Amino acid sequence: MTHQPRWALTGIYFIIALLVGVVLGSVVQTQFNLAALQALGVEISPGQRIATTLHDLTSFAPLYAVLFAVGFVVSQAVAVLLSGWLGGRCLALLCTGGAAVGLWATLWLVNTLAPPPTLIAATRGVVGFVAMLATAGVAGWLFAWLRKRMANAKRPRGFSGMAIVWGVGSLAAALGVGQQAEAQEVEESQAEGAYQIETLAEGLAHPWSLAFLPDGRMLVTERLGRLRLLSAEGDTLEASLGGVPEVFASGQAGLFDVRLSPRFEDDRQLYLSYACGNELANHTCLAKGTLEDNGLEDVSEIFRAQPAKQGAAHFGGRLAWLPDGTLVLTLGDGFDYREQAQQLESHIGSLVRLNPDGSVPDDNPFVNRDDARPAIYSYGHRNVQGLVFDADNNRLIAHEHGPRGGDELNVIEAGANYGWPIATGGLDYTGSRVTPFEDYPGTEPPALEWTPSIAPSGMALYSGDLFPEWQGDLLVGALVNKEVRRVRLSEDASIAEDVEGLFGELGERIRDVRQGPEGAIYLLTDSPEGRLLRVMPTHSSAISN
Repeated sequence: MTHQPRWALTGIYFIIALLVGVVLGSVVQTQFNLAALQALGVEISPGQRIATTLHDLTSFAPLYAVLFAVGFVVSQAVAVLLSGWLGGRCLALLCTGGAAVGLWATLWLVNTLAPPPTLIAATRGVVGFVAMLATAGVAGWLFAWLRKRMANAKRPRGFSGMAIVWGVGSLAAALGVGQQAEAQEVEESQAEGAYQIETLAEGLAHPWSLAFLPDGRMLVTERLGRLRLLSAEGDTLEASLGGVPEVFASGQAGLFDVRLSPRFEDDRQLYLSYACGNELANHTCLAKGTLEDNGLEDVSEIFRAQPAKQGAAHFGGRLAWLPDGTLVLTLGDGFDYREQAQQLESHIGSLVRLNPDGSVPDDNPFVNRDDARPAIYSYGHRNVQGLVFDADNNRLIAHEHGPRGGDELNVIEAGANYGWPIATGGLDYTGSRVTPFEDYPGTEPPALEWTPSIAPSGMALYSGDLFPEWQGDLLVGALVNKEVRRVRLSEDASIAEDVEGLFGELGERIRDVRQGPEGAIYLLTDSPEGRLLRVMPTHSSAISN
């Protein structure tokens, strides 16, 4: 009887062990994600658990296979070589420990280099992290046990790294790794040719927000912590106004929104939202100050989101005034803290409503509850970066980033739960399900959902006369699509229609969208050399109306 060569058996055993590690890892991460939801009181049936687990085996496992294989190839090769150097001893121990260390090193590298703080959600906690490493250890032990069986069968000795490479290639092919990304078709703007775009200012370092002063001058925040003063023509009058609070600038953290007091001409006060603290303990903060000729004076912090969090992602930071003189500030979930968006004892993942001095209004929805932060106005949000108040229809409108898909446009009601992370139409960045539910009892469905994600940013409600066909529509910046989406809400605000894409010819990430005093549209582009742009009609007759 002809035996298979040792290198072929090594490759087969390696594939078996690798597949076991990938399947176990996928199953474990799913169960930890579901357990986090159950800890919030979410009911998950056995059928939903099985369906979610199977989904993740087809959508999460291919990506995880690539990550897992990197450390597994290296660790098992090193383990076999060390065992050989030790005379064939300790193979099981070396393969088991090596596989766990290999996965740990891979996850550390990915979390260090990738934009999200923690790529695989199940590894956010110590128990989940150790459980994932344990699945790698099982795969390593299995590989050692299979090799030992082969050795006991007295087949030719030797080790072939090529077999492992071949095995990984076969696994990748089996799992469908390397599928081409779906190309997104960019919709042609119906209004193309009806406007002209001019550059007012250049060289802005990741500009984030724009505000107009009564005399026509403009304030622009730059994420690194600068508040720039521009003339009405876009010339820089002050590259960096003094008195801006100290900002934690890293990743998505930095200086965010700027809003004038509703009584600015009398009190000269403005409000700034920003990230404060450091990488290990940071918050979204709100400060107010008085604008003088060369900077801010009497600056004071009036709100700080609690508790502190780690990382530099998902701060929210948009501001909007309500007709009663209260101020709404949006907050993010910190990426790794998504379950706290459902916990009223935490500001994380909520919208807060404040008085101009930072105190809490007496009529906030949770002000009389001992188990809630009294400033919370709504909760269940992921990362809200667009906020406007529609005075004509008396409604507060917000949008928020989903993960892979599931960007939402919501009409905000006091005390309402907007679902994250219990209900979402998006998947995690790894392809795994965040939750089995796209809607869930007690949570508010979005008026509009974008899947695939457009990464919504600044938002304006257009009410000017220069573009009459856009009156009453929302203009939503889209970072991924590199355009502005025009959105129309129904009269009862129950649904919204994404009408068209605008300004896509720029090919730039749009960070903020504002309507100017004259009815023109102003855009900020997000880059190290960002621009302030003004959009005007091309027809002189439209400008004069």
